[in-house]
Amino acid sequence: MDTQKIVVDANILFSALLRDNTAYSRIILDTTRTFYICESTFIELFKHKERIVRYSKLEEEGVIRILYALLRHLHIYKETLIDAEIRRRAVVLCQDIDPMDTPQVALTLHLGGLLWIGDKRLQRGLTAKGFTAFFVQPDDLF
Repeated sequence: MDTQKIVVDANILFSALLRDNTAYSRIILDTTRTFYICESTFIELFKHKERIVRYSKLEEEGVIRILYALLRHLHIYKETLIDAEIRRRAVVLCQDIDPMDTPQVALTLHLGGLLWIGDKRLQRGLTAKGFTAFFVQPDDLF
C-alpha cells in the first residue's frame, strides 16, 4: 500500500469542489495516499465559500456534500506543530514567489511529503530554489 504523504494546496481543493466527481476529488478520495491540509487552508476554503458556490456547477448543498467527503480523506494539520527552523526555511523558499503558500511548503518539508499545487509560477520558483517535492497527478485522470 502506498503511504505517500501529499500536502494539498487550497486551489486544488477549490477545483475539487467546483463539480461533482472531478479528477481532483477522485485523487483525494483514493485511499492509497494520505492527504494533508494546513489549518489555514481550511480557513481559506471557509473564507471563499460563497465564491466557490457561485462558480460551482452545483447548489450549495452539493458543494457541502463534496467538501464533507473530501474532509473525511484529508488530515488537517496544526501548523504550530511544525518546527520553527522548517517554517523559516519555507519562508525563505516562498518569500519572493508567493508568501501565502509558506504553510503548505513548511508542512511538506515537515512531513517529508509531496506538495500538490496547480500554480506553475510557484512550482518554477520553488524548483529554481531546489525544492522539487511535487505531487504529479496521474495523467489518466485528466
